[in-house]
Amino acid sequence: MRKLESSNVLVTGGAGFIGSNLIERLLSQNNRVVCLDNLSTGKMENIHEFMAHPGFEFVRGDIRNPDDCRKAVENVEYVLHQAALGSVPRSINDPVTTSNVNIGGFVNMLIASRDAGVKRFVYAASSSTYGDHPGLPKVEHIIGKPLSPYAITKYVNELYAENFSSLYGMETIGLRYFNVFGKRQDPEGAYAAVIPKFIRLLLRGESPVINGDGEQSRDFTYISNVIQANELALLTNSPEALNTVYNVAFGENTSLNTLFRLLTDMLTELGLPAAGIKPVYGPGRAGDVRHSLASIAKASALLGYNPEYSLERGLREAIRWYYENLK
Repeated sequence: MRKLESSNVLVTGGAGFIGSNLIERLLSQNNRVVCLDNLSTGKMENIHEFMAHPGFEFVRGDIRNPDDCRKAVENVEYVLHQAALGSVPRSINDPVTTSNVNIGGFVNMLIASRDAGVKRFVYAASSSTYGDHPGLPKVEHIIGKPLSPYAITKYVNELYAENFSSLYGMETIGLRYFNVFGKRQDPEGAYAAVIPKFIRLLLRGESPVINGDGEQSRDFTYISNVIQANELALLTNSPEALNTVYNVAFGENTSLNTLFRLLTDMLTELGLPAAGIKPVYGPGRAGDVRHSLASIAKASALLGYNPEYSLERGLREAIRWYYENLK
């Protein structure tokens, strides 16, 4: 696969889970990387190892502040926009802040990138955009009504990106992430994602809570697949591949009950006492979709996307990382 090399890249939200993994890859390929983050959900520990790298610059700033956005895009060729307030429950509890960050901040970054003459703006979109549409697998051109304020904000991002491409000739690509997991994903807090939260509790010998009956399913996507998609989005030279959105997933769905069994089996194989732990079932969560499964045909055809990490392979990598880092 081709690599992006010797380029100037801004990663917004770079101290977060996905952003820090993208930075690690970009620096390994001799790129200069600027990280913009306000550290509201990102963590310095995620980028600590990059701080001494001659090709890395950290800008502490907020995408809600246009001046911070303008400063961050100076001399930048490409933007990987990962900064956002994630979590459906958080958006239900506080739709105002979610909208201010995810919509207002997104527009600020588009304007700053346009004015700086950035070559391409690749942004994190979301599978939540599919909303209440029941069809499986999810295909990019068929969506339903959003089920949460978070989902609304991510759909509005797509509309703005399309509009800026049309009005100003910007090159934009949106990547609809499906339940990404992997190293550096925070297992703590009320809005932690299911895989790191489950792993941490199981490592402690505690029972995780499954919301609902556990038969809801997700297309869990290991971080290495997401890195591949972002790099392909930056590298494509095909006009047909630009100014559109893509699903980024593995293309298989797994229920939470099956996920729990996989985790306990893998931890038991490592000699950890997880075999006897049972989950606790709680009430379902408002705003959640029942099933999620992506078609990755469009990304495969237009970007050459070929995810290498299945759920099982990704879980083994993630478990190893959490075991080594959560002692």
